[in-house]
Amino acid sequence: MRTYQNQVAVEATIAQAAWGRLFRAAMDAIAGCFARRESRATAGEMITGLLAEVDTRNCWTLAEVLGHPGPHRLQHLLSRARFDHDRAREEIARLVVGELAGQETVLVADETGDAKSSTDCVGAGRQYSGAIKGVGLCQVAVHLAVVTASVRVVIDRALYLPRDWAADEERRTVAGIPEEIMFATKLQQTAAMVKNALDLGVRARWFAGDEVYSGRELRRNLRGFGLGYAVGVSHAHTVTDGAGRRWKAGRFINKVLPHQWMRMRTGHGTKGTREYDWAWLDVRADDTPDGHPEGVSVLVARRHRYTGETSLYRCWAPGDVTLAQLVEVICRRWRIEETFQLGKTFTGLDEGQVTCWNSWMRWSLFSLIAAAVLALTAAATTSVGSAEPARLVPLTCPELVRLLRAFVLTPPVRDAEHVLHWMAWRRHHQAVAQACHQRRHVLQDQP
Repeated sequence: MRTYQNQVAVEATIAQAAWGRLFRAAMDAIAGCFARRESRATAGEMITGLLAEVDTRNCWTLAEVLGHPGPHRLQHLLSRARFDHDRAREEIARLVVGELAGQETVLVADETGDAKSSTDCVGAGRQYSGAIKGVGLCQVAVHLAVVTASVRVVIDRALYLPRDWAADEERRTVAGIPEEIMFATKLQQTAAMVKNALDLGVRARWFAGDEVYSGRELRRNLRGFGLGYAVGVSHAHTVTDGAGRRWKAGRFINKVLPHQWMRMRTGHGTKGTREYDWAWLDVRADDTPDGHPEGVSVLVARRHRYTGETSLYRCWAPGDVTLAQLVEVICRRWRIEETFQLGKTFTGLDEGQVTCWNSWMRWSLFSLIAAAVLALTAAATTSVGSAEPARLVPLTCPELVRLLRAFVLTPPVRDAEHVLHWMAWRRHHQAVAQACHQRRHVLQDQP
């Protein structure tokens, strides 16, 4: 046990140095996006505060643990400070590209939703989200991540505006939505984010997504960008075989003979190696841009080795490709779920109690910066510490957060005077809010 403890101590030292380097690099990258240094300093505090040990994350709770007398500095940073958050996002993306230089990268898109209690929140409406397991009042945002064999980092996000929101001038004005932001489908948002990522220097050969991102328009755009793709499709998706016959994908895959299924490893979990049966069938491409070669278009099936349940993926590559390569791309798509879990658990990705456009953009940006630095720190620590093998699992982000809270991050301010000040501040403002709500209800009840 002493040997293991010594290795953990070495990793802790490496992690502290890596965190310091990467956090400074991130803050230096976005320094020119602020008009005032006070706002820049507050942003640094907020990013580290998101990783602090608090029950919930919003301007009130973060201001308390950071030692501020009130939430006004954080609220000003989110809503009114002169800060080019779009440029900051691009600078962080360039930083991530530099850190992942030389690694094979897959671009992965997925969406996640945050439940809301009011349609006053920008983009909130009754819509489907897997995060809330159905249709409900929520915000939905599309995220784009770069995924390598060991690192997954979200580099961009786009808030989905339903049609009623995009067309309502009054709500747009109240929420501060820029005039150039128009209604766009999730596929159009994804195409724009992929193009922007490639323009920023992301060296990717593949794109992966689930059924939401299997639309022909997006697939054609991806081919225009020079990317291969592997996207999930439903069993009702229509494909065309080599003879020109049209099939439902679920029926077409039944043409695979029993001996043509191949069992392949798709990763390692806490319970052992994950294995599935895989097969593919050639299909005709239906998304070839003008002047582009046909390439290789296939329908890939994954079958659970016990239940027999199958999942289907439509894939395209510009040249020869093996089933193992396509399986690797498909498996990397699942990694974005881990980034969502990391962001929601440790950096408050879904906890921002904000209602306006700027506030949502900046809260999500700071959350993604914290998650990116965290993921890159874990990768740097694991790659250096792996030279001395021991019976320990690699350093995970949750363990890294515990380490940073213990040795690096400023501990929450909890002296008696500060705690009493905040108790009084909260109760006073809650009393004022309660009185305002009651007065409004009385006025509404009058004839």
